[in-house]
Amino acid sequence: MDEFKVIEIKKSIFEGNDRKAEELREDLKKRGVFLMNLMSSPGSGKTTTVMRTIEALKDDFRIGVMEADIDSDVDAKTVSTSGAKVIQLHTGGMCHLDATMTEQGLTSLGTEDLDFVVLENIGNLICTADFDTGSAMNTMILSVPEGDDKPLKYPNMFAMVDVLIINKMDAAEFFDFDLEAVKERVFKLNPDIKVFPVSAKTGEGISEWTMYLKNEVKNWKEI
Repeated sequence: MDEFKVIEIKKSIFEGNDRKAEELREDLKKRGVFLMNLMSSPGSGKTTTVMRTIEALKDDFRIGVMEADIDSDVDAKTVSTSGAKVIQLHTGGMCHLDATMTEQGLTSLGTEDLDFVVLENIGNLICTADFDTGSAMNTMILSVPEGDDKPLKYPNMFAMVDVLIINKMDAAEFFDFDLEAVKERVFKLNPDIKVFPVSAKTGEGISEWTMYLKNEVKNWKEI
């Protein structure tokens, strides 16, 4: 039988991306730009949450937003009304952004006049959890209609994020959503995670979330 090599492509891809992500993170640090990678399922309220966040922080930071989608520019058009600097990224079918793609987006966006950039990642909870984008913070949104058992189904995502925003709390009573069950499941996966129950629609909990984010950006820029 002929001999042949077995190449672990997936491992090689991740290792290469991790190196690139660390280089990007260090470069952004030197330039004083805080990058937040925002992930969720489709329909969780990412864009509405981004709009609320911009409104709360626009007087403190110069804000940019990269809207990543397989196609369309709907979200970019919406966010552009906030006054933030916005760019739309089309992935051409890719279900995630990696560090190189993120760097390309940042170059096109232009960060010379920015302090804080939001990367609104592709809407899914699988491959977005695997690729380091070079961000200073990984944030996820779980919406109430998705159910309180989501951490059991997608443990990798909940284990890797720094912050969990639980959105649409104004609808919790209609979906039999158990907030304490979510917290218990999430803390088992990720003891250091920060959890913020909010309603981007009504504004409930937004001040707690944005105050935390404001302090994180300021502390990161000062270190």
